[in-house]
Amino acid sequence: MAANKFGRYVWLVDLIRCHPYITFKEISEKWENCGLGDGKPLPWKTFMNHKDAVQTIFDIIISCDTKRGYGYYIEDADLLEGDAFRSWLIDSYATLNQLQADKKLEKRISFEKIPSGNKFLQPILQAMRQNSVIEITHHGFGRSHPTTFLVEPYHLKVYNRRWYLIGWSVYSEDMRTYALDRIQSVVITDTEFNLPETFDIDKYFEGCVGIITDTEYDIERVVIKAYGWARKYLCTLPIHESQREITSDDESITFEFNVRPNYEFVQMLLQQTDQIEIIEPQWLKDGMCQIAENILSYYRK
Repeated sequence: MAANKFGRYVWLVDLIRCHPYITFKEISEKWENCGLGDGKPLPWKTFMNHKDAVQTIFDIIISCDTKRGYGYYIEDADLLEGDAFRSWLIDSYATLNQLQADKKLEKRISFEKIPSGNKFLQPILQAMRQNSVIEITHHGFGRSHPTTFLVEPYHLKVYNRRWYLIGWSVYSEDMRTYALDRIQSVVITDTEFNLPETFDIDKYFEGCVGIITDTEYDIERVVIKAYGWARKYLCTLPIHESQREITSDDESITFEFNVRPNYEFVQMLLQQTDQIEIIEPQWLKDGMCQIAENILSYYRK
């Protein structure tokens, strides 16, 4: 019952987010047809209760604009869209609602599976909640054997179908990133730590594409030119939040970035195959040329 109510709250947020200034009559009609309301109209009292619950649970205020036909809208909608976690939660649960409401859709929607590492999410989340140091056994790529050490868990991040733990390594006394699928065990210790008030995950990954911070790379301006299918692809799915279109013509679009042009950024460019060209900086352009020559050498053998 509790999960069902939670789903109703998410449905209401998602509906109003997608249809701002929607009237109660329209909300009730969509409720009647969505599968959650058993084909019945939405009672006014239930709507008001759900609206209050949405504010309590998600800190999202649903207001009514009497000047626009008594249409309901979400206050500070831009802040909601800028909140990656809340947006992801609402999008995911809204889709789950539809699957539960209509079994005909069950085999018609596919999700990207994260191969491994999920079994350690709960203990790590518990340790983060308690600010407890954890002891992990980790077998990193390129190492002949696993090692066991203490970590202060600061943050969890998903990237490219992998979960990552960002935390303070007690042994090396610096910030480290650990892939959960390389962790073999997690033990929550009795030692507590204080999460630094200055820690800001966005600042930590400033200018980064992916999960590698690579502070040895300065944040600098990178300009690329996209051709063919890559033009629209990059417009609809930017490589980095700093991506900006600066010029375009019938054949290409020129984008600029302010990033740390590290290994993962180059990998993202390589995914565009022969549809992009690096314009600047020159050293990055030279590096891409070297990669192209290396690839070509494999096929010349």
